[in-house]
Amino acid sequence: MKILVAVDGSDYTKRMLAYIAAHDIWRAPSHEYSVLHVVPALPPRAAAALDRDVVQSYYADEARAVFTPVRAFFEEHGLSPDYMSKVGPAADVIAHTASEGRYDLLMMGSHGHSTLGSLVLGSVAGKVLSHCRTPLLLVR
Repeated sequence: MKILVAVDGSDYTKRMLAYIAAHDIWRAPSHEYSVLHVVPALPPRAAAALDRDVVQSYYADEARAVFTPVRAFFEEHGLSPDYMSKVGPAADVIAHTASEGRYDLLMMGSHGHSTLGSLVLGSVAGKVLSHCRTPLLLVR
């Protein structure tokens, strides 16, 4: 199974990784994992005022901070996923990547807001769910 794992470095990502660790079925060698982190784009005026290398370095540093513990987790469990870092609105980028990459499953952590909370606050998971045709496993 080709699985896309969306991570943001939060406690919800940690819970999702713990879910993978707790269930042998997700650590089967037949699974092909890709890990995606989406860095929000800098505001255009800020990006324009900075050197392009500084902006790219910022995006790379943000991704590295999130990927470091995730890499350790996957290595500990004998899995070697591909890692992707993209820039943009998280929900749109995650949904697009899952669809375009023809993944069989998308896994991500969720805050677990109530329906009213999701309407008021918005939610990356909710937006991904509404924009993505790839089956989605949300771990709370």
